[in-house]
Amino acid sequence: MYFTSVPDHTEPGFDEALYFSKFKKHNIIINAESSGSRCDDHVGCLSFKTVLSGEEWYGIDRRRLVIRPGQFLVLNDDQRYSCRTDGNEKVKCLSVFFQKEFASSVFDDMLNSEETLLQYPSSDNKTAPEFFQTLNTITPDLQAQLTGLTTTIENRGYDAAMADERLVFLLRHLIGVHKSEMVRGDKVNAVKATTRKEIYKRLCIARDVLHSSYTENLDLYKISHLACLSVPQLIRQFKAVFHCTPYQYLIRIRLEHAARLLQHTNKPVQEITWICGFENTSAFCRAFKSAYGIQPMIFRKK
Repeated sequence: MYFTSVPDHTEPGFDEALYFSKFKKHNIIINAESSGSRCDDHVGCLSFKTVLSGEEWYGIDRRRLVIRPGQFLVLNDDQRYSCRTDGNEKVKCLSVFFQKEFASSVFDDMLNSEETLLQYPSSDNKTAPEFFQTLNTITPDLQAQLTGLTTTIENRGYDAAMADERLVFLLRHLIGVHKSEMVRGDKVNAVKATTRKEIYKRLCIARDVLHSSYTENLDLYKISHLACLSVPQLIRQFKAVFHCTPYQYLIRIRLEHAARLLQHTNKPVQEITWICGFENTSAFCRAFKSAYGIQPMIFRKK
């Protein structure tokens, strides 16, 4: 099923049970532009979330994170969450909700050998992996898949068979991302696999805090508190996994956002300095030249 609008969950008479009953029977694609939409409390199915413009905030397990263009989030089955968009700007959201049996069959096909699939073609013991519910980068390959899906539907109309075929490849991509994260999680300095996984989850929380709040005056104590890690442990394990310290990662995020603003807007350098969380223009220009090799204004002209 394909929707181009987002329902107002706060509207009187909105039947949430009826609306979400569709999600148990079908794969659902929502490609909608909205402003000021919100859902305060929902238990969802396995889903893929991204935005094409603007930003959308999510609340998961007592933490908040924001999805911006170029990022995506995967939510697991039965995950309780909230979401909202700011009422001051239009946000173009793209969400895919996977019907449980459909997703399980794709995972079963990808995670088992051909011999096992032939021997147990209709096994009831299909299980889905537990995705790390953290922000990920949309690669060119994934962007091509998403563009192909939405463009085909917009040009030819929605066809369930066509959409399901494309969603198989989207799920396969998500499995690849999950496997990469498992490999990255093994870089955590700990003996037990369960300990490495838990620490990696907390490092992902710290990384999401940096992405979602890079304009704020973040300090290590606040980040470590939100991630439930001590400051020394946060720094040590973060560098082991992501190959840089939290502060270095924060500066990288700020500079990448500054580069996008220089390329796609006419905002003055002084305003970009403030937007991206730098204390003053001189500090911003020094950091930008150190990272990109040229001053911000020259970067904009090129």
